[in-house]
Amino acid sequence: MCGIVGLFLKTDKYRPELGRLTAAMLHEMRGRGPDSAGFAVYDEGTVGLTRLTVLAERTQPDWSRTAAELAAALGAAVDVRSIRDHAVFETDGDGRLARQWIIDHLPEVDVLSYGRHIELYKAVGDPDLVASQYDLAGRSGTHAVAHTRMATESAVTTNGSHPFVTGADTCLVHNGSLSNHNQLRSRLVREGESFQTENDSEVAAGYLSWRLREGDTLDEALHRALVDLDGFYTFAVGTEDGFAVLRDPIACKPAVIAETDDWVAMSSEYRAIATLPDVDDALVFEPEPARVYTWSLAS
Repeated sequence: MCGIVGLFLKTDKYRPELGRLTAAMLHEMRGRGPDSAGFAVYDEGTVGLTRLTVLAERTQPDWSRTAAELAAALGAAVDVRSIRDHAVFETDGDGRLARQWIIDHLPEVDVLSYGRHIELYKAVGDPDLVASQYDLAGRSGTHAVAHTRMATESAVTTNGSHPFVTGADTCLVHNGSLSNHNQLRSRLVREGESFQTENDSEVAAGYLSWRLREGDTLDEALHRALVDLDGFYTFAVGTEDGFAVLRDPIACKPAVIAETDDWVAMSSEYRAIATLPDVDDALVFEPEPARVYTWSLAS
């Protein structure tokens, strides 16, 4: 099961409503994933600053102290704000080093995302409640991906929920299962990736982060994924200025895409897309197996 939602706003028209529109889409996917949910929102970003979203599910850290220690480690300014059991750090230092420092020094928390444009929130519970708790509807931006989870192969935990981010502003949600993720995880660790869960979807996110860090475009990285990732999957991917959809060559997991002059939307079922404005004017289609679909803010 599980439900995927992706919304990419090609023009400014609906960007103030990104969160509200994404929340309405997510609501329609509750039945496909009732045990947990998460969402990542991309906005215009802040010049020169990296944001890190951190989850403290079973502990209550002193976030101000953590910010001070992180600032000392980076030799850079660090600010922090919290929302429930999440915190968002902002720094003018190296974001990748900041992520690794938190992973190494605060094993009781999870770094959910980092980058100049992304914030990511997830929790166990009804997807509508998760969206409400972290104010999805009140957020604006350029694009978002979200996921409702039915944990059929692992425990119901927050850090096992989607989306997953291991690289800067590179976010992935996944419906399906990878058969070679353990072998691939070992390879990616040797390439400098680090992981915080046993979820195969985090491995897929790490694979894309590695390929993008190596210089691939998003399109090139996903074409490589068709060779290197074994299993069945539908991916929705966000980057700082792009959005992509990929289904494996068998394409047994459902997906539908709709596009207008103002937006591109993807979901596991059309009923989520039916909530969007001007949907009657949209080109609606099922993405083909093993074909990479990408959109960019620059295009």
